[in-house]
Amino acid sequence: MKKNDGNLKELLQAILQLRNLDECERFLVDLCTPAELRSMADRWRAARLVAEGIPYRLIYQRIGVSTATVTRVARALTQGEGGYQVVLDRSRKRVSHA
Repeated sequence: MKKNDGNLKELLQAILQLRNLDECERFLVDLCTPAELRSMADRWRAARLVAEGIPYRLIYQRIGVSTATVTRVARALTQGEGGYQVVLDRSRKRVSHA
C-alpha cells in the first residue's frame, strides 16, 4: 500500500482510537475475516519466533505457516519499515517491567 493512501491513514487513525485489548479485538473481528485474523496472528507469532532465532523450518512445524511466509516475515524484520521491531521491543520492555 502507498503511505499516502488516504483510506489507510483513516484506518490507522481509527486503530489509534482503540483504548484496550477488548476494543481492539472487537474492532479487528468486525473489520477482518476469521482467515485474515488467523493470518495476521500467525505472522505475528512467526515474527516473534524469528526474532528469537528459531530456525524457519521449526517455525513452519510449530505454527504451520509456509516457509515462504516465514521468509517474508524475516525479510520484513530486517528490511521492512521497522514496525515489527517497534512492537517486539515494546513487548520485551513490558515483560521485563512486569
